[in-house]
Amino acid sequence: MKKSLLIVLFILAQTIAVLGQEEVMVSDELKFESEIELNYWKQGQQSPYKLFRSVAVNPELKDQKWEDLLIDLDKKYAKKGKSTALLRSIFEKPHRKLFKKYEQHSTFNAMLQNGKFDCVSGSAALGLLLDRYSFNYKIIETDYHVFIVVDYDEQDIIFESTLPIGGMISSPSEVEAYLAAYKPARNSQLYPLNQRLGDPTQALNDNSIFRKVSLHELAGLQYYNDAIAHFNQQMFTAASNQLTKALVLYPSDRIKDLKDLAIEQAYKTTGRDIK
Repeated sequence: MKKSLLIVLFILAQTIAVLGQEEVMVSDELKFESEIELNYWKQGQQSPYKLFRSVAVNPELKDQKWEDLLIDLDKKYAKKGKSTALLRSIFEKPHRKLFKKYEQHSTFNAMLQNGKFDCVSGSAALGLLLDRYSFNYKIIETDYHVFIVVDYDEQDIIFESTLPIGGMISSPSEVEAYLAAYKPARNSQLYPLNQRLGDPTQALNDNSIFRKVSLHELAGLQYYNDAIAHFNQQMFTAASNQLTKALVLYPSDRIKDLKDLAIEQAYKTTGRDIK
């Protein structure tokens, strides 16, 4: 009887903890564009796929392309198991079925709808697939780019989503050269935020960021990218709203800095305090 009571109390405590976490994740500070985005956000706390679907939601967009891709890869997994062949299919099939045209700040939904993708949405798709088949991998965030390093058979393999040909890099010397191109030099510093946003076409080779992020944090970077697109269109309130959500998922300095700048610019241009 005591044992049963302890089990019930444990389950109750876990339920309260989960409900408490959801309450934190959906606070009054978070402004959602629609009920659909809110629902994806809630579901996304357990399913990263739903988090990636939450940005720029299209109510008419279905999951069919993604589900068809999973069916294909599940068949490959049934035949080959965890193997180099499966890894190659995980890299190549999204390029054939989903990644059609590179476009900066494209969302996961844009990728599903019309094939537009960037390094964040592309790496999100690859990371979700690697997760599905239990591969060990790291998502690497740099100053202006995201890519994946797969640890397979005691060897690092690069998954570069923006390169359909040659983007799966397995040669040790090429992997080393690729990583070296992104690793920060000693005493490197990120350029000021206003300089980086002032001219998106400018090549800034600062290389100050090189860190591992989770799928949830990558979803935060997707909100961050969407905020940059709004910021560049001088939609500062919308940018701030997206950055508030980005900070919940990934509380990083550069996301906070951009939010502070969006609030400042909103006040300068409209006189409104959107804090």
